[in-house]
Amino acid sequence: MSDSPASSTLPRRQLGRYLRDWRSQAGLTIAEAARLMEWGASTLQRLEKGNADRIRTIDIHELCRIYGIPAEIADGLKGLAQQAAVKSWWHSYGDLIPENFDVYVGLEASAQQLSCYQSELVPGLLQTADYARALNGLGYPEEGAAEVDRRVQLRMQRQAMITRRMHPATVAMVLHESVLRRTVGGAKVMAAQLRHLAELSTRPNVDLRILPFTAGVPLGLSTGPFVILEFGSDSKGQPVEPPVVYVEGFTGDLYLERHGDVARYRRARDHLADCALDAQDSRYLLRQVVKDYS
Repeated sequence: MSDSPASSTLPRRQLGRYLRDWRSQAGLTIAEAARLMEWGASTLQRLEKGNADRIRTIDIHELCRIYGIPAEIADGLKGLAQQAAVKSWWHSYGDLIPENFDVYVGLEASAQQLSCYQSELVPGLLQTADYARALNGLGYPEEGAAEVDRRVQLRMQRQAMITRRMHPATVAMVLHESVLRRTVGGAKVMAAQLRHLAELSTRPNVDLRILPFTAGVPLGLSTGPFVILEFGSDSKGQPVEPPVVYVEGFTGDLYLERHGDVARYRRARDHLADCALDAQDSRYLLRQVVKDYS
């Protein structure tokens, strides 16, 4: 697979995805929306697919007005429109894109397969409400209970992608044992969280493995937590969109699309999975640690 500079880039694909969703919510067809913009339908179609050659902020502003997009989301979309056409994207919080505009969540919702490694915390997709509430209370101490509850509710809604009955996303997760031992919210919250992980691991679309302390450092260095997102294939077996590696940071997030970068992270995750306990032993360890908290 080549890294052609002509390939659509992640910020533009995310912009197109949001615009397509909001157009649908507004009840407009591509032809109707394009006519309101005095465009040809193919121009709007390219924009929604992330293939537009040139994106003007003034056009995004007008589309946001037509679709009735709230100002705070419109600011995020205009920020996406201004991002450079690059294959590796560092999204710095509050830089062009407002801090409260979550780029990753929109990307995650479109993924069909997520391959992950986490060494610090239970990932958002697998958190209980109480675990998420404890983290949000610590991360946003200035916010009131209502806002923390709103954040928790949004996180719980995200989990529908792996628990829905029709076409749930596939998750292949490696958790370091330190995640199980690091107390968040107290012993009762942790016991419930680990029971939740054990239960999720019985789902056919969830492969959850624990990397024990005894495995040492399998890669000889620390990768930090990461997620590889894949978006399915078309009728010819080609990826609908290029896979993306997401690396969360404290002041911003890194998105990698280059084939070599994705392949290296994929090899790392596979090796970590090989060194982890198998699914059954991982579930056994989860239940043993629950007893420690109880």
